[in-house]
Amino acid sequence: MHAVRRLRAGLSGWGGVGAMAVLCALTLLFALVLPVKSTRGDGGAGTGGQGLARGTQVRADDCKTMKDPENQSLRPSSDESGQAIKRIMDADVITVGVDQNSYRWGYRDPNSAKDDAQLEGFDIDIVRRIAEEILGSSEKVRFRAIPTSQRIKALQDKDVDMVVRTMTISCERMQDVAFSQPYFKTGQQVLAPKSSTIKGYGQTLADKKICTADTSTAWSTLDAGKDSGKLPASADISLTVPNQLDCLVRLQLGEVDAVVTDGALAASQAAQDPTVDLKGAPFTTEYYGVAMNRGDTDLVRRVNQVLVDYLKDGWQDSYDTWLSGTLGDDAAQSRPPSPQYRD
Repeated sequence: MHAVRRLRAGLSGWGGVGAMAVLCALTLLFALVLPVKSTRGDGGAGTGGQGLARGTQVRADDCKTMKDPENQSLRPSSDESGQAIKRIMDADVITVGVDQNSYRWGYRDPNSAKDDAQLEGFDIDIVRRIAEEILGSSEKVRFRAIPTSQRIKALQDKDVDMVVRTMTISCERMQDVAFSQPYFKTGQQVLAPKSSTIKGYGQTLADKKICTADTSTAWSTLDAGKDSGKLPASADISLTVPNQLDCLVRLQLGEVDAVVTDGALAASQAAQDPTVDLKGAPFTTEYYGVAMNRGDTDLVRRVNQVLVDYLKDGWQDSYDTWLSGTLGDDAAQSRPPSPQYRD
């Protein structure tokens, strides 16, 4: 299985703008079941369970002073008696919002020999592990493709049990959804044509048109940068798109001068198109987490226990398979620090 993944991960591109546009058009709701062979872990010991919703409650005022939203999740537990876990077990399937066009994170490989290319990538591996731990089989997953801008709404409307979609943990988002502990460390970075005079975040973005995904932390960071003066006032950040990949298409078509997104995603996009490159170093530090409904505190704790175990015996293998080709063999810069918990 891993050999097949490495073969697919070694593909250098997706065939340019045409393939990008096709992939963007493919972002529709869907349901499927994917097999994976592994054994169910016992989840380890943990504390807590249901009845601790206060652990995920974040007031708007907290965001003015909170400097570590990645350390605000609930303590792990392998208890499966809570209401959210019972709901999933009764359905005998876990419904997860994912991306299907983020190269090496959650995507369908158009170069696959199969007619129905399965979802694969770093985020998809995490979903499979969660299903394996909770339901005893990674086949019991219903994947739903959702655009970047609909991640929070899908959770609030309970269309999905969780979202695993390169979603940055932030205090603002914690007012609407609950997050697991971090599973990946990244930072915002600039993507632009190799021939561009842009050198990264800062003054060389003056008079440039920048694309970001709607509701993304990239846009809010740029907006704050204009207020603080770190980003030139003449930088145009008005264009936002539903999906991050749409920004790459706009860049390829010459409709924008640069894209700002998480460096981990930007590196994957650069791997898709050899005419673009990362410009400058990451200018923020951010962490991806699994997002869930704020009321599902028992599920948050159970997912955290899965991640504790996964970071020990699955995370590195998944990184080597999917991300070493774009982010390098040294995973230390991407591995999240030892988790801290709110309670």
